[in-house]
Amino acid sequence: MLDAHKEQARGAGGVQDNATEVTAAGIARLAGVGRAAVSNWRRRHADFPKPVGGTETSPSFALAEVEAWLRRQGKLAEVPLRERVWQQLAGHPEGPVTALTHTGCALLLIHDRPTVWLELSAGSDERLAELLPVALEQVMAPRFGATAPHAARPGGSGEAAPLPSSGPVPSSGPLPPSVSFLPSVPLLRGAAELAAELGARQAFEFLLGRHLDANPRQYTLTPAELSRLMADLAGPARTVLDPACGTGALLRAAADRPDRELYAQDSAAELAALTAFRLALHTSSTVRAAGGDTLRADAYPELRADVVLCHPPFNERNWGHDELAYDPRWEYGFPARTESELAWVQHALARLRDGGTAVLLMPPAAASRRSGRRIRADLLRRGALRAVVALPVGAAPPYNIPLHLWVLRRPATTPAQPEVLLADAGQFATEGRGGPDWHAVRDAVLDAWRSFDRAGTLQERPGLARSVPVIELLDDDVDFSPARHLPPPTAADGAEQLTEVRTRLGETLRLTTDLTPPPVRPAQPARWPLTTVGELARGGALVLRTGGHGGHARVPVLTDHDVLAGTAPSGSLPESEEEAVLTRPGDVVVPVLGGGAVARVIDDATAGAALGRNLVLLRPDPAALDPWFLAGFLRGTANNRQASSYASTATRLDVRRLHLPRLPLEDQRRYGARFRALDEFERALRHASRLGEQLVRGMYDGLTDGTVTPD
Repeated sequence: MLDAHKEQARGAGGVQDNATEVTAAGIARLAGVGRAAVSNWRRRHADFPKPVGGTETSPSFALAEVEAWLRRQGKLAEVPLRERVWQQLAGHPEGPVTALTHTGCALLLIHDRPTVWLELSAGSDERLAELLPVALEQVMAPRFGATAPHAARPGGSGEAAPLPSSGPVPSSGPLPPSVSFLPSVPLLRGAAELAAELGARQAFEFLLGRHLDANPRQYTLTPAELSRLMADLAGPARTVLDPACGTGALLRAAADRPDRELYAQDSAAELAALTAFRLALHTSSTVRAAGGDTLRADAYPELRADVVLCHPPFNERNWGHDELAYDPRWEYGFPARTESELAWVQHALARLRDGGTAVLLMPPAAASRRSGRRIRADLLRRGALRAVVALPVGAAPPYNIPLHLWVLRRPATTPAQPEVLLADAGQFATEGRGGPDWHAVRDAVLDAWRSFDRAGTLQERPGLARSVPVIELLDDDVDFSPARHLPPPTAADGAEQLTEVRTRLGETLRLTTDLTPPPVRPAQPARWPLTTVGELARGGALVLRTGGHGGHARVPVLTDHDVLAGTAPSGSLPESEEEAVLTRPGDVVVPVLGGGAVARVIDDATAGAALGRNLVLLRPDPAALDPWFLAGFLRGTANNRQASSYASTATRLDVRRLHLPRLPLEDQRRYGARFRALDEFERALRHASRLGEQLVRGMYDGLTDGTVTPD
């Protein structure tokens, strides 16, 4: 229904686009170049738009002026709709969080009452801004019950209006008159156009995902696969609470039924509001969202939920230890100042009905610190702790440690269970940056938990899971870290496996000998006529694409680490409906960070993977460029050094500045054949190195656990 108004939305929002500012990084993304190229344009072109804001070291420019200049220079044919809307949001005068909140309001109205939006948007910007709050009240009341999250108030801070600690903001009438949507109208019209293309939910997910991806240090995210695992461990429920909701990943994983009631709270009021809109666009369930410090000012003191899902803040000293000494939630003991996680555990248990289940993501130290042993002991004695699952390294931030999942159940009148499930999924870790083998983790953990939950006990699964009698854990340490109670699996055929690895290593070493390049003959340095990747792209000899713009759970992602290590695609991208760049055989992929001289030619095994962050894809025209010739010359050390720039401690490569010689296609193929042979030699060396490490590690393990004898 919104298609008929696309042109009207574009025209109505054009004038105010001058108020949208864009940084040098945004200009680089618009034009598909590096930041160094933007700096060069500013120095070389007197007509480049002048800064309109920002600082001297980080200026901002008017988006409309930048677009016009790029088109005049032939560097931009048409700004993609997604990029235009994102730049409007990122350059919003009141900050991106306020812009996201206002966008969520409009997209919810479009989702629930598209005809109302069409009527409002048909008029002037002033009329739309004036009537929008009243229309939103009519949508928010049925979606958020008798309450609704406030839209962010303008004020230049970029933060949403605080929600009261006693619960969500009442919404019996229009939004407060101080809320003005006028500065956001161009963005809202653009978001409506994007919703016509993607759908309201996908449009919000794209913008939220892009914002989170652009500010990775501001948010601690719960990966989607981990969120689904936690929701599945908790089981079916009608009421679900997340007392530290962040951006709503856990509640979104649980929101699969329309009759559910979802409760969210976060100390950052703007995150609570964004979570509310995100959930409302994903489900027809009733949503309650509140801002405020959960431990100090619980928004739902009377709630008794079926399920609590929580990824609490770790190692938080200022959690309210001094103010909350006599809080009734501490049924299992008053947490020490250093045990904030145990405060969250008891809050979750206090908000459960009898028999309800809580699943919390915990740091591994919480299972063993001496300061928390009395509370841990009481959780065990009274049957509140049902399982501890050690996740593989890389499952969630911080990615360098194996986090734990605690499964708790509020004890009812039935006697406490005499055993606790301990599981360790560490064997499913992978070498890449894409996280563990989630399919294997889910199958192993859920099967062990469901079997234990049904029977109250579990036959030992060596190296993976066992049910441990509570009395066995109630010692001086009360340490229930799974690694302390699960001996590693003993492989009866360990010697045979090591023999196989040794045989493969020998074959690989012989292959590297055969692939060793022949002796080189000295020659004078060549003086070829040169061109650049940027010139080849403008001339149509190749297509240049940047990665990291979107992904899908079923599509593997090629990361910069995969390219550098020569491994299979192992990554993931933020959840977004934005179209990913998929690789094809013959594409050349180049990492832009790190300063290394690396280029990878995509083969049939890697084709179809999505292009990850910090990667540039070059798709040569086979009638003009040989891909191996292209990749080989891009790897030249001097070539990379002259095309690199420096920002703080990072080195960034401007791929468009890389040089190639102008050679006939026949000569390109001769060079390409030699570069391809070098690539095969390099991959054989890497494979031999991995096999050697595997053999050494296996020998150490076998000798120390007795499966291999010194003889």
